[in-house]
Amino acid sequence: MKKMRGVITAMVTPFTQGDEVDVQTLKAYTNYLIGKGVHCLYPGGTTGEMLKMSTAERKKVAETVVSEAAGRVTVYIHVGAMTTKDTVELARHAVSIGADGIGVVTPQFFGVNDREMEEFFVSVSRSVPDDFPLYAYCIPQCAANDLRPEIIERILRRTKNLVGVKYSYPDFLRVKDYLLCNKGDFSVVVGTDRLFLAGLSMGCDGTVSGCSNADPSKFVEVYEKFGAKDLEGARLAQVLASELCEITKNGANMAIFKYALERHGLPAAHMRSPALDLTDEEKKELSGKLEVYEKKL
Repeated sequence: MKKMRGVITAMVTPFTQGDEVDVQTLKAYTNYLIGKGVHCLYPGGTTGEMLKMSTAERKKVAETVVSEAAGRVTVYIHVGAMTTKDTVELARHAVSIGADGIGVVTPQFFGVNDREMEEFFVSVSRSVPDDFPLYAYCIPQCAANDLRPEIIERILRRTKNLVGVKYSYPDFLRVKDYLLCNKGDFSVVVGTDRLFLAGLSMGCDGTVSGCSNADPSKFVEVYEKFGAKDLEGARLAQVLASELCEITKNGANMAIFKYALERHGLPAAHMRSPALDLTDEEKKELSGKLEVYEKKL
């Protein structure tokens, strides 16, 4: 089963000013990221405003990215939704369109106990073929539910296609515990972009990065330098990648990622309500910071 690795860009969802999914921009954006050397595309997640979209819209996004990527890079579709029914529907759709795998966020907003967490992931896992890989997605600061390693082990005993976890919280003791799951045969990708190199050094496979939307180059360099055992080169690349994370506020406002893409000729800057587009003053300030940063590359 194909796993996620390297720089996995958490894609935004381009919307038109009429608030529709902008398919043409999404196609150009897919090609832009592939051209920049990212290793995997991850549409439909937190950065993609998934909970503000209908299942039909999410399917349209998934279909567009998979079709446009055309096998050039790995494509994992995030399919987690507010209900198990919708999650399963999106998971089966990802299989049908030829995606390489799926990411599934934990149940969110409403608290779940350990048994409910386990049954949710088992249900989704068993809804798709045994050889279709699934990453659990743990982001407790947003979802209000945590996915502990012991629950993962219970899920692993009952399923065949849970291959890894995307962990978007900066707790490296937890990362260590995840890496030990399934007798050490378990893929971990970090969602904290600033800890990409640190994660690689522990044995993680990559980063699911929203900040790489603004400029993937230094994130890609971290991975390539690390793979070539050039640790000093990887460290220097991480310094610049982390600076970009700070400029883009580490994903606290997805409108920043969208405006950064607009600066690269991709009209993706419209946010879906209740989020708002950046003001002209905010755009000017951000553009100035990005210009200073780009001179360092």
